[in-house]
Amino acid sequence: MGRRRRLDGAGTLVVEAGPGGTARVPLQIAGSYRARTKGLLGRDSIEGAMLLTPANSVHTFRMRMPIDVAYLDRRLKVIAVRTMRPGRLGLPRMRARHVLESEAGTMSEWGVRVGAQVRVEKG
Repeated sequence: MGRRRRLDGAGTLVVEAGPGGTARVPLQIAGSYRARTKGLLGRDSIEGAMLLTPANSVHTFRMRMPIDVAYLDRRLKVIAVRTMRPGRLGLPRMRARHVLESEAGTMSEWGVRVGAQVRVEKG
């Protein structure tokens, strides 16, 4: 992602799952302050995932569902993955530049784990 400014929009998350194959997931990109602030608040579910950029921490206050959270470095490599219940505050990750959110349990199905490489395709 480098220093390019990401705007809000849709795309595809491509997870390089190694020998197991590649997963392609619908993605919503929250690049503006307003979109990052709202995130998944007020939703009962999400199809695919949401990328908050730039971000290095999240919270689940006022959320209706548990979520999986993956912290990504500047090269979109996964540095941590957590499942968070509603009403929790995630600790900031110093090397994280982006946060990926999805419904609880889905990231392991896609192959998102520490050390995995992901890619974002716009559009």
